[in-house]
Amino acid sequence: MVAEKLRSQASGTEILREKLEEQMSNSTESKNKTLVLEAFDTLFNKRDYRTAEHFWSPNYIQHSAHIEPGREGLFNLIKSMPPTLKYEPGNIVADGDFVMVHGRFSGFGQPANWIAADIVRIANGVLVEHWDVIEDEVSKQDSKSGRPMFGTEFSK
Repeated sequence: MVAEKLRSQASGTEILREKLEEQMSNSTESKNKTLVLEAFDTLFNKRDYRTAEHFWSPNYIQHSAHIEPGREGLFNLIKSMPPTLKYEPGNIVADGDFVMVHGRFSGFGQPANWIAADIVRIANGVLVEHWDVIEDEVSKQDSKSGRPMFGTEFSK
């Protein structure tokens, strides 16, 4: 009976430890999502490069085919865009140090908006690595599914 009670207490302790670890992970993931949204808004919409430097590592690793290497490559790309550039975040998911945001880039001088899935890795509270998948947004007439690629409505 004593052995059963000790096993039960140990099992309860293990469950509490697992729940605490899950909460800590969720807290980290929540913070990482907030960090990425703030970083993207600061750079793409506000174009506050000085503040944006605090979000991106000086050793930032860029995997995008559209962007020159490093933090400066990204910042220079945004500096080259018209002031009408706008970024809209959509769905966002996090898994540990990785965050993925489904978003729309518009107002950058191209005939079609870009719909992007941006994946970033975070370390020590900054964005350290980036991958993306980008495609042109299509109109309702050109959509085989008849559904928008981003949000609940087709862009106008």
